[in-house]
Amino acid sequence: MLNPTKLFKIKGAWDRFVQNHPKFPMFLQAINRGAIREGSIVEIKVTTPEGKEISSNVKVTASDIELFQEISEMAK
Repeated sequence: MLNPTKLFKIKGAWDRFVQNHPKFPMFLQAINRGAIREGSIVEIKVTTPEGKEISSNVKVTASDIELFQEISEMAK
């Protein structure tokens, strides 16, 4: 069961994140409009302040799409 207090805390943290990174929600909206579908590869790369790069990727499955849709519905 979801804890309402934690949901409000997460909402506040998300709002601050969006203020700091206003282009990121637009990116999420773009991929939510069909850019990610089964077989797509999602890659994440992190570069530390020292320049070290760490990356990983996943090939999206049908169950991943279902999860993304559920999360998207919860966020509305």
